[in-house]
Amino acid sequence: MAKLSSIEPGFYRIALPEVLTDSTHGEMRAFELNTVRVRDADGAEGVGYSYTVGRNGSAIDAILRREFVDIFLGEEADHVERLWNKAWWALHYGGRGGPSVLAISAFDIALWDLKARRAGLPLWNYLGGFDPKVPCYAGGIDLELTPDQLLRQTEGNLAKGFRAIKMKVGRPRLSEDVEKVRAMRQFLGDGFPLMADANIKWTVDEAIRAARAFQPYDLTWLEEPTIPDDPAGHARIVREGGLPVAAGENLRTLWEFKQYIAADAVSYPEPDVTNCGGVTSFMKIAHLAEAFNLPVTSHGAHDVTVHLLGACSNRSFLEAHGFGLDRHIAEALQIKEGFAIAPTRPGHGIQFDWKGLEKIRA
Repeated sequence: MAKLSSIEPGFYRIALPEVLTDSTHGEMRAFELNTVRVRDADGAEGVGYSYTVGRNGSAIDAILRREFVDIFLGEEADHVERLWNKAWWALHYGGRGGPSVLAISAFDIALWDLKARRAGLPLWNYLGGFDPKVPCYAGGIDLELTPDQLLRQTEGNLAKGFRAIKMKVGRPRLSEDVEKVRAMRQFLGDGFPLMADANIKWTVDEAIRAARAFQPYDLTWLEEPTIPDDPAGHARIVREGGLPVAAGENLRTLWEFKQYIAADAVSYPEPDVTNCGGVTSFMKIAHLAEAFNLPVTSHGAHDVTVHLLGACSNRSFLEAHGFGLDRHIAEALQIKEGFAIAPTRPGHGIQFDWKGLEKIRA
């Protein structure tokens, strides 16, 4: 074991190659990337990160710089569970979510990367090792595309090796959503995994109406149909809408997932490793889902999350997210015939282009 000798945060603003749209965030032209590099006394390094849709990244950066450096320098790097709890309770009164838990997530990812690197194992194997080939879908952020544009985008995703697709819904008129879902189902054919994401757009009654309207098109799931603060409402949508429901990208703790799962409010728990508390929390959420005989999916950060789902026997689909890091890392996630392949490099294997990122420091 070795003590943490340095903690180095980074904060960057990454322009998107094209404008992305959904029903809640509107147009997204850039995202914020918060990184943290940790080193131990032996010189070994681990890297973690989180991201935002364009706001609050400076708050995450400030927490990492002002709090984490003060709290954790000199701590044993291997004691990840203890350090997670220390961070949680040190930041609890002014945190319990928001920028604090995104900072914890980035730091925790870095610690697990460090541990796996020191062991000389890829993270998926270090976490237990189930299968490095993980079913993967293309997560479109495409609400404003016309039906024809949506089908052209889908053709491109199929050519990249995806064999499951998620599209956005939440247009001003439900009939517009139904038209696009119908077009996608006709284009993809029966049995092809198709998901729809509403990005917390609707009231509970509106979501139930939409779910019933989508029933003829055999969706794998309807994602985030209403606000994350309403597990009872989600339970109604599951019960009355007639479609499986995915939710969790806006839940920030293991305990929030417990409330959803225990209330039968979610069919596919969907944690995001960069905002639910990191690898430590993600794996606990996945095992909680397993105890309730539920499959676990994921949101965002596919370059890390492929390892986590690769260690879960109850994994369903990995999301290949629109906020990709391909232009800023050495090797992009490999997709082959519908599967994402976890790298064999030690740790999570993400190698950032630090010199290139320096040019877009926020």
